[in-house]
Amino acid sequence: MGGVTIDFPLILVILVAGSGLIWLLDTLFLAPGRKQTIADLQQQYPNWDQEGNPQEQQYAARVKDSAREPLVVEYARSFFPVLFVVFVLRSFMVEPFQIPSSSMVPTLQVGDYILVNKYTYGLRLPVTRTKVLDLNEPQRGDVMVFFPPHMNDTYYIKRVIGLPGDTVSYRNKRLYVNGEAVAHEEVAVVPGPNGRYRMGQEVLGDASFMMQVNDARRPLNFSVVVKPGHYFMMGDNRDNSADSRIWGQVPEKDIVGKAFAVWMHWDSFFSLPSFSRVGAIE
Repeated sequence: MGGVTIDFPLILVILVAGSGLIWLLDTLFLAPGRKQTIADLQQQYPNWDQEGNPQEQQYAARVKDSAREPLVVEYARSFFPVLFVVFVLRSFMVEPFQIPSSSMVPTLQVGDYILVNKYTYGLRLPVTRTKVLDLNEPQRGDVMVFFPPHMNDTYYIKRVIGLPGDTVSYRNKRLYVNGEAVAHEEVAVVPGPNGRYRMGQEVLGDASFMMQVNDARRPLNFSVVVKPGHYFMMGDNRDNSADSRIWGQVPEKDIVGKAFAVWMHWDSFFSLPSFSRVGAIE
């Protein structure tokens, strides 16, 4: 999607592993000593559990002084379950993303918040991205999140145009796959600040989606064969998208997941979120 280079998966792994390790070490080595101290104090103050008894306050003060759980352990025990659930959901199930650029207009608008299925193309380990379970393969027309070959720490989102072995061609702003023109129907012509935009409905694989081209931009024709284990990606905003035409094909190992829904639109911090665009991504 561009612009986001914080390695959140690595940070989350460190937080989960760190809090879990602290909790485990305390359970194995420190907690038994505290429990024994508490048991000894209960013997020393037999009326420790009687409300209003002087021994109650003396016992509580001694426990606080000599058998209190360390603050770092308390935080680790509290946060580990929450962090672990977030880790599992985000790493293997569904992850939210925000759209920062116009390369997928009109399908996705700047400010859209989307959900990405992390398991539809197979389960991968976080950080290393190693696939541990094969499930489905990307299909033509899928909207996919991935790491582009030129920026291996930044998420991008584009549409899958070519599968391994496909011949993808672009002539006079019309798309061809394996020698056949992609079904296209012009829907509208819209004036814009940088030229006139032609919007069309295309059908690629099982996907039917809107795309647009800018009449002011000259066509950049090409023809390319997709390499084994790679995918050719293009933005729906054909004349305003940095994609496989510029930085090359995307290897299978750099796939993140399939975008499947818009759940919110939020233009900026100073505006109100909108849910008018909520729905499935075609």
